[in-house]
Amino acid sequence: MDLPLPAEDALAQPTRAQIFNFLVERRAPAGTEEVAENFGLHPNGIRRHLERLLEGGFVTRGRIRAGPGRPRDSWAVSPDAQPGGQRPRAYSDLAGWLARAIPADARRLREVELAGEEIGAELAPSPSGDPARDLTDALAALGFEPTLSREEGGFSCRLGNCPYRDSVRENQAVVCGLHRGITAAILARLDPAAELAEFEPRDPERAGCLVGVRAG
Repeated sequence: MDLPLPAEDALAQPTRAQIFNFLVERRAPAGTEEVAENFGLHPNGIRRHLERLLEGGFVTRGRIRAGPGRPRDSWAVSPDAQPGGQRPRAYSDLAGWLARAIPADARRLREVELAGEEIGAELAPSPSGDPARDLTDALAALGFEPTLSREEGGFSCRLGNCPYRDSVRENQAVVCGLHRGITAAILARLDPAAELAEFEPRDPERAGCLVGVRAG
């Protein structure tokens, strides 16, 4: 679940926001002691945070019995939770699942790249007369943190961040194929005579992917 910025509610307190996110990522109920152990905090302090989340409508409390003694509290994300006053969304999860669902065979990869070209045509900025700078700015707007190097006969961009890293871990061939199509289409809009000569994916955690362009 992608959490919006917290409003003036229970999630405005950083520890409570982290506890809520822990329960979201866990996708299952957790006892007070389990939550406390995850954060290295005393159960009494964690319980106070959980009760504040309960009052705010972000979690529900159940009871579980494990052996003799009093039942223990069990906490789960409320089905009515609206972090930041908005209904929850899960764009990153969905992207990963879609990447996993697409086979990485040659035909499907070509279809993915063609879809990327359609997307890139929509994303392409108006040319300014400097294709190298325009492409660098477009990649920066997508979150890639590019570094431009102008070279004789063209230019290259080294990408310092992979904003799609979670999806790349599911299916690198598909996600990078989509990105290649997007990049090629943006370049074609900026300079129809230029050629995407290099597109070298790297480890998404370390980034460093290379986009090389040969001038027309």
